[in-house]
Amino acid sequence: MIELKEGALQIGPFLTFTIGIIVLFLGKRINDAVGFLREFSIPEPVTGGLLFSILTALVYAVSDVAINFELGARDFLLVYFFTTIGINASIKDLLEGGKPLVILLVITIAYMVLQNVIGVSVARLFDLSAAVGLLGGTVSLIGGHGTAIAWAPKISEQFGIANAMEIGLACATFGLILASLMGGPIAKFLISRHKLTPKKTEPLDVGTAQQGDKTSISSLQFLDSILAIHVCIIIGIILNEIVKQFGLDLPLFVTCLFAGILITNLMPHTFPRLTRMPWPNRTPTIALIADISLGAFLAMSLMSMQLWTLVEMAGPIVAILVVQFLFAVVINIFIVFPALGRTYDAAVVSAGFGGISMGSTPTAMANMTAVTTRYGASHLAFIIVPLVCAFFIDLVNAMLIPAFLSNF
Repeated sequence: MIELKEGALQIGPFLTFTIGIIVLFLGKRINDAVGFLREFSIPEPVTGGLLFSILTALVYAVSDVAINFELGARDFLLVYFFTTIGINASIKDLLEGGKPLVILLVITIAYMVLQNVIGVSVARLFDLSAAVGLLGGTVSLIGGHGTAIAWAPKISEQFGIANAMEIGLACATFGLILASLMGGPIAKFLISRHKLTPKKTEPLDVGTAQQGDKTSISSLQFLDSILAIHVCIIIGIILNEIVKQFGLDLPLFVTCLFAGILITNLMPHTFPRLTRMPWPNRTPTIALIADISLGAFLAMSLMSMQLWTLVEMAGPIVAILVVQFLFAVVINIFIVFPALGRTYDAAVVSAGFGGISMGSTPTAMANMTAVTTRYGASHLAFIIVPLVCAFFIDLVNAMLIPAFLSNF
């Protein structure tokens, strides 16, 4: 489970998962004790994960021993989470989300172009290569760690930037932190200023309300939901292999999300199931599993950050990130929220867009979960944000990054 290898402490997947659970509870204890963290809907795994990553950085500073976590279990939890979102989806919601989905997509594409323009402009102020600015744009921010890892070697080779990988990962890491802290305060500001409430009281897509949910869940109900998730994942894996044959390489959680949507909306309510239970969409059990999966995923993601790798590149990176952060806040409040109708759903989407703009899809979902847990459900937000995040962004970025690089 633990191995000291080449000056680094390697933590195995079982212990990583265990520590992730501890970190999640640590975040809850801190949020319970610190009022402003609750007031601004800062996700509990963010609180615990950031504190733990700071502690590991201190360990490295004192002992020069890095702590590396094996994150296979974390990635599986991401697939679990997005499958539950698909199971909770309905055609009615998708039809209602048609116009907001298009609006959010158009705003996001325009935002991505401007995010790259800002990154390049700030980099040039420091007499750095424009490619460094791109690393501080959609390559690492809206693209996240995965896109940064994928593009950094090519940028390094093409433009002679030896530390392109470190710059990309540094921007992605700090962007993730800022995105995690952005969504809750933005939503609180919008909800309070415009006195917004949900249109109607509905069960949450993820987790339970703060005042508590006394609905009991039996072991068989829990296992029935696990079985439904696994069926969707199996179909999602098959869909993933099919789309690969057409040259489209999508993350597994995207096809599992679509599998959940397809099964939920194509299966008749009277379809005979082995468990003799109805399909578990929008049940407390699915909400509980979604909450567990997302919380543990985000806790493990943040606790595994190696903050000491970011110190040497502080100056230009901080400047780029500050400008990008301010730009994201302005776009959220003055563009996204009004364009989506200034409703409660629009405020929740704004929390999610805060996660998209500088972080990742799980960050967006965690931001929205923290907000809806406090203020009430928003099914529309949990449909359109994942579709924009998990599907369209990667496709647009795959075309946008080469287009910018070709002009440098």
